[in-house]
Amino acid sequence: MLTRSLPLLIALIVLAVAIYAFVSWRRTPTRAKEVLIKVFLVLCSAIAAFFALASLYAVVDGNTPVLELAASCAIVGVVGLLVTLVCRHFFKKHHPHYAYEPTEKARPITNKPDALSIITKVLNYLNDHRRR
Repeated sequence: MLTRSLPLLIALIVLAVAIYAFVSWRRTPTRAKEVLIKVFLVLCSAIAAFFALASLYAVVDGNTPVLELAASCAIVGVVGLLVTLVCRHFFKKHHPHYAYEPTEKARPITNKPDALSIITKVLNYLNDHRRR
């Protein structure tokens, strides 16, 4: 049953090697691991969800061969997701500066007044000149 999902497994392995080789060539191996973890979290989640839905449809339709194929591919997606989560745990454990997601980027403080302060200044100016 799981041999039917062997092409999917081989494609994931080839993709992982290609991403790691390219990013480590362009940047650093640490950055390559980070990119690989992010890509495989999304990819394995999508694979697991898609084939789980396909399995559900095959159960409703009563199509056993499609159910076996979709279920085995969903298992590959779930196992890939679990392996990715374990790898992310150990990556963050060994690289503590990656442990937290970056916060919102700082924005420069401008001296430009907002619309409310402009209106307030105009009204105060008019009110001051009306009293005279």
